[in-house]
Amino acid sequence: MGKFNELLPRDKFDFERIIKIKLMRNEDVIPLLPGLLEWIQDMNWPIASGVVEVLSAYPQEIVPHLKKVFLNEDAVWKYWCLEQIVKDLPIHEKKLLSDDLIRMNETPNREEQLEEVDQRANEILSSM
Repeated sequence: MGKFNELLPRDKFDFERIIKIKLMRNEDVIPLLPGLLEWIQDMNWPIASGVVEVLSAYPQEIVPHLKKVFLNEDAVWKYWCLEQIVKDLPIHEKKLLSDDLIRMNETPNREEQLEEVDQRANEILSSM
């Protein structure tokens, strides 16, 4: 994993690495997806929108990593994943996340309610 860490952004202003990643071959970017996903924990970070562009180019490959995010306690990160990635996924990939979306919609925890994760999940489910 050390090699992959060398390719990931080093700070929230590391636009140079995002540009390099966008130019990389797909098979070289795919192992970076979990590390890149961490950069959308806060969409106020300057590189976050560039990271979303990269992540969105891999709808099939990002699904298992989104499922892991939906299992953790970070409701803000869940919200940004829903808002920035899941809402724009093709229907097939959305369906692969339907159990997670239903859980967040129907039985959200307190933090998910506070961050409106449940509402965002409901909107995505309604659009399917």
